[in-house]
Amino acid sequence: MLEVGAGTGVNLPYYRDDRVTQLLLTEPDPHMRRHLEARLAKSPRPSARVLAAPAEQLPLRDGSIDTIVATLLLCTVPSAAAALDEWRRVLRAGGTLLFLEHVAARDEPWRLRLQRWSDPLWSRVADGCHLTRDTESEMRAAGWKFLSIDRSPIARLPPVVRPSIRGVAVPIA
Repeated sequence: MLEVGAGTGVNLPYYRDDRVTQLLLTEPDPHMRRHLEARLAKSPRPSARVLAAPAEQLPLRDGSIDTIVATLLLCTVPSAAAALDEWRRVLRAGGTLLFLEHVAARDEPWRLRLQRWSDPLWSRVADGCHLTRDTESEMRAAGWKFLSIDRSPIARLPPVVRPSIRGVAVPIA
């Protein structure tokens, strides 16, 4: 299993030993990676490996990963299309992408206006995060098919970031 853009490691408690036999975590930001490594050292998963790699350039063989996890990541990468293409490359045939992403509020015009207005400042203070990305469309355009998708908001986040998609996707052959 590969978590791309693992940040500070908030997902570590969800990787149970009985379900995840090998865990790779990528995080290109040195500050976040230090926190990730510290959290990993205290977790029951010391066998996980951390790689200093961006989502668009993974130092992995073609078809070497069975499951990719991405949470609140595609909003920050310079090119979602490049990241999604790279994930297709490293994912083995039959592999899956588990994702949770906040997205542009395409069904709520007032919230979308707020996102557009907030985006320049938000991007500067939130490590390059863009509030107005249409991640669902970008995933489809990059050749991903949704096995499941849920569009419920993330209630714990600020209103401008609440619209989200989460689910399971596979590359279209």
